[in-house]
Order: sequence, then C-alpha cells, then structure tokens
Amino acid sequence: MRFLGKEIQSPLTLASGILGISFSSLQRVIRDGAGMVTTKSLSLEPRIGHAGPIIAEFEGGLINSVGLTNPGIHDGLLEVEKFHKEFAGVSIVSVFGADPDEFVSLAEAVNHSQADFLELNLSCPNVADEFKRPFALIPEKITEIVSAVKTVSKLPVLAKLSPNAYDVAGMASLAETAGADGITMINTLGHGMVIDAIARRPVLHNNFGGISGPCIKPLALKLIRDVYLKVNIPILGTGGVSNGLDAVEMMMAGAAAVAIGSAVYDRGLDVFRSTRQEMEAFMAEHGYADYADLIGILQEN
Repeated sequence: MRFLGKEIQSPLTLASGILGISFSSLQRVIRDGAGMVTTKSLSLEPRIGHAGPIIAEFEGGLINSVGLTNPGIHDGLLEVEKFHKEFAGVSIVSVFGADPDEFVSLAEAVNHSQADFLELNLSCPNVADEFKRPFALIPEKITEIVSAVKTVSKLPVLAKLSPNAYDVAGMASLAETAGADGITMINTLGHGMVIDAIARRPVLHNNFGGISGPCIKPLALKLIRDVYLKVNIPILGTGGVSNGLDAVEMMMAGAAAVAIGSAVYDRGLDVFRSTRQEMEAFMAEHGYADYADLIGILQEN
C-alpha cells in the first residue's frame, strides 16, 4: 500500500517517543512488520526532560511526563541517516519548537536528511510549564506554523494534533488549509494524574502527564472519524492500538496508517509482527484484499 506517495509494507507505524532514536531499534521495528517509523520529537538543542519517575502504569494504560527528552536535531538526524543506510524503510522525523521560527529551522535541517516525512508535534501536553498551551489548541498558531514550515519543507508535512482541543476536526481543517499533507492524531490525553495513596503524593515527579493506552482508544476512534469526514488528506491514526482488531477499527474510522506506541511496553517489539498477522487474518476471513480497502468504511446509523 501507499502513504503520501511512499510504498509501505504495512500500515503499521512506530509512534513517536517510544523507542528513542537508535537506528537499530528503528530498523528492528520495520523488520518486525511495521511500514514506517517515527523518531522521538526532536528540538534544535538537546533536552534532558523531566526528572523521574516519568512513566507509570494504571489500570487503563500509561501516564507519562517524559518532557520531550531528545538528543537534538543534529544527533537525531545522524541516527536517521544510519537507519536509511543500506536499509529500505520509511521514516518520519518528528520535531517541536518553541515558536514558528524554530519549526522552520528544524524543517530546514530535516530537508538535508534522508527522512521521508516531517511531523510537526504541535500537541505535547506534559511541558505546559515551559511552553504554555500546546499550539494544537490555538487555531492561529496551527495556521502560522504549518504555513511557515510549508514554505521551506521539501518533505510532506504531517501536523500532529491534540485530543484536548474543543474542535479537533476544525483544527485539522485549518492545518489542511495551511498546507499540511497529512494529520497525525491523537497525541496523549491530558493532563492526568496517578496517586500513590501510601505515599500520599503523585507517582510522577512532575505530578501530571499525558494519558495513553487502551483507555483512550474510543476517543481516538471518534476524533479520527470526525477528522476523516472533514479533510481530504490522509490520517496517521494513533491512540490505544494494542492488537490487529484495534488497528482494523482505526482504519475503518478513517486512518490511512496506524501508529502503535504504549502497546510496545505491554507486548514488546513483537507487537508489530503479531498485530500485522492479526490484521491479515481478519482481512482474509472477511474478504478484504488490501489494507486500503479498510480505510473509512465505517457504516454509521
């Protein structure tokens, strides 16, 4: 199948922020059945992120306050180059900046790499102490950042949106009008908190974080459907996908490709191989010849 003009072996994608930036880990994901990989979100300069604990499990999934830890765009792109060297795989470089000028500088840096797509992370919820409201909640910022990046980017651009926006479909439409080639959604939901009742304090050192995992899948499906019916650009769907049936449901809602994140913690890297096998078994049983046949076919009453 194809996504934004690139041939991919499956619609499955490694979500941003899960395995860091090591080229060998990214290659392993492709070997295990994914069609694309997404890097951690990269900034102009390296970031240490928040002090630990930064991740906690709860009954519905995970909560994290990593704080956008990353090695910076220079070192991150070196790993992307290693990923592509003598290896056939599709890469998405995710970036974030403090303002439109930083996003433009990051896009210019990615232009000089072998990356296939550029993802603009407009929606991380767990760095509000530094960056205030995520750009994905501010309509004029979505327009400004996407428009500015599109003037310089040589790669197709995905805008990563937040489930915390009042009108996510409207935000996606703004991104499309500004020139985005695709939409990534949803980012983690939040802010949320998990409490250690014995210690009488939040589990995370940063107190709050973004919520991911199975508990957010129903919200992801609904918002992806809303956006699918609003825009004419492809959606990279993410949010609570743990198995093949989850991925099928997300594509039926309107996703052209599906990213897996939190499930890597539960099922390991084998989740890509098993999810692909489960998807293909479902398709064979129910008469679907190709992954693309699933996209947007949800029948609503």
